[in-house]
Amino acid sequence: MAEEFDRQGIPYTPIDPRIVARQMAEYEACDLIVVPSELNLRSFVENGVAATRLRKLPYGVDLQAFRPRPKHDDVFRVLTVCQLSLRKGIPYLLEALAPLKLPGFELCLAGAPLPETRAILSRYEGRFRHLGVIPRARLAEVYSQASVFVLASVEEGLALVQAEAMACGLPVIATTNTGAEDLFTDGVEGFIVPIRDPQALRERVLRLYRDRQLRDQMAQAALRRVRAIGGWNTYGESAARIYAEALAQRDRSPLRAGADGRAAMLP
Repeated sequence: MAEEFDRQGIPYTPIDPRIVARQMAEYEACDLIVVPSELNLRSFVENGVAATRLRKLPYGVDLQAFRPRPKHDDVFRVLTVCQLSLRKGIPYLLEALAPLKLPGFELCLAGAPLPETRAILSRYEGRFRHLGVIPRARLAEVYSQASVFVLASVEEGLALVQAEAMACGLPVIATTNTGAEDLFTDGVEGFIVPIRDPQALRERVLRLYRDRQLRDQMAQAALRRVRAIGGWNTYGESAARIYAEALAQRDRSPLRAGADGRAAMLP
């Protein structure tokens, strides 16, 4: 993020070193670290954490709350739901899509802007619709009025909004740094594009704008995929299994055994 703030010419406030030190100590003390995406897992391994200490468990989605609702018009609506920040790639999203002047086309942004992006949003005023912060109870309806969901994030582990949009029947266009690869396959349920690439975002959106059949195919594929992944009950069952396996392995470890060879009591 320091690099991104520098690219945008905005002063960056780094994370407090005390917070970093505390979190690093917590990681060091852990027997197991559970991460939500392949992106997260790779980042830990690249920074020296043994793969044997890591388990991947993608987040679930509330399949009761998030499901398709009737769309009320024929507008091709591109939607993003996120904090309107540099981290979420808002400058690249706007550069890619705000200049488009197409019949029946609309770009909608839902979420609260941070001070760092207010000048950027002002630069494109009138070229997008800001929906504000949407209460969770209304999110499924907002998703269902869109044609495609786009997330241009520069970095994050696994964005829940992608699965929510898929559960409402939307194809998703997201960057490689959103955990998208753990939710869908590029070219099947949506598209995965590089970060900081407005041209790639624009090309994929225009492809879906011009090809209704492809859009419908991807929408149906997104629904099938997210239902196969499962909801929060599936997530909880997987988490319980991972933790039980970790505890059993710790009991079997020689470092945890007592002097007589029996497993020592867990703290």
